[in-house]
Amino acid sequence: MHLVFATSIVPCGAPQTGYEIANAAILDALARAGVRVTVLGFAWPGAAPANPENTVVLGHVDVTTDGAPAMRKLRWLARALLGGFTFSSAKLRVIGHGELQTALAALEPVDGVIFNSVQFAGAFAWAFSGLPFLYIAHNVEHRSAEENAAASPPLLRLLYRREARLLKALEARLCADARFVFTLAEEDRALLGVADDARSATLPLVVGVAAAPDRERKPVFDAALIGTWTWAPNRIGLEWFLDKVVPRLPAGFSIAVAGRVPAGLAEAHPRVRFVGRVPEAAAFIRQARVVPLVSRAGTGVQLKTIETFELGLPSVATSHSLRGIASIPENCRRADAPEAFAEALQDMAAGGVPDLDGRTFHRAQRDALDRQLRRGLAVFGNACAEAA
Repeated sequence: MHLVFATSIVPCGAPQTGYEIANAAILDALARAGVRVTVLGFAWPGAAPANPENTVVLGHVDVTTDGAPAMRKLRWLARALLGGFTFSSAKLRVIGHGELQTALAALEPVDGVIFNSVQFAGAFAWAFSGLPFLYIAHNVEHRSAEENAAASPPLLRLLYRREARLLKALEARLCADARFVFTLAEEDRALLGVADDARSATLPLVVGVAAAPDRERKPVFDAALIGTWTWAPNRIGLEWFLDKVVPRLPAGFSIAVAGRVPAGLAEAHPRVRFVGRVPEAAAFIRQARVVPLVSRAGTGVQLKTIETFELGLPSVATSHSLRGIASIPENCRRADAPEAFAEALQDMAAGGVPDLDGRTFHRAQRDALDRQLRRGLAVFGNACAEAA
């Protein structure tokens, strides 16, 4: 079976963001299932694909909104408004019909397409007309846009509401037309209207950092968080933690935050140490006595939760951070109220909660990922055979 993995950004180097980590896990599982996959999409400016032998790069684009020049944002907005696209899909509209058709023709014979999230599909689905497809819903994007609208000032609120309306229609069309739908969290199947097991499955993910307990680990901080905090759902969780939880922690409780943060956030919270980008995420959070998992918005699964569990580290997690996780390790405590979250952090940081063997969690996740993926591929193959 030869499938085209149509994605906004192709893998370039080691995975960094949650989206890239999820893609790597899914592509590895497809390889274990014996599927021939050609990745089709765009690369970051100046970057080369990680696997050029099975990747087709349509062009180089920077789709990062935060920090983009104002004129670039205005061009994206104009393209979205004039073309009826979502803002995220408009960023990819940098090639014409002929270029994409030529790239697809060179890949024949093709048995089908995997639309990896909505961005690429929203920009170019017309080019794949007639080909059966699978859809991987990393998130319920229209719900995320609705949450972003609720947390935004008036002008942005209008734009996010437009995004939510278009995304809801796009996701409904993709789910209706797909031969099979994969989500990354069980709750998202119902939100997308595909809860029937014959129509969809949830893919448990792995990060690949699984480790045995390190008895010599010497924490530097009481708590450490890492993420792409400029992404709105992540920002909402971080701001909740900084505004509601941190003030309830004693002055001597040390906290470090790694990753990009919105402008002005670090200055507003002087008692927290913001360290920016770090060379290795796993090495950074291993410096913490306890890992706060603070998600409060968005859909899909939290890759930082999976990474923490694969490392076997003690953690305190909101219920939202545990979306899509079937088995919660014993050294994770759930807390949703700020007071309970702060109390749990103090207890676990002071109580010497042991690390667990993260390899057990990793194996269970990977085995379930392979089972669910193969089930969806079997349904897809049967549907294609019947259509033929």
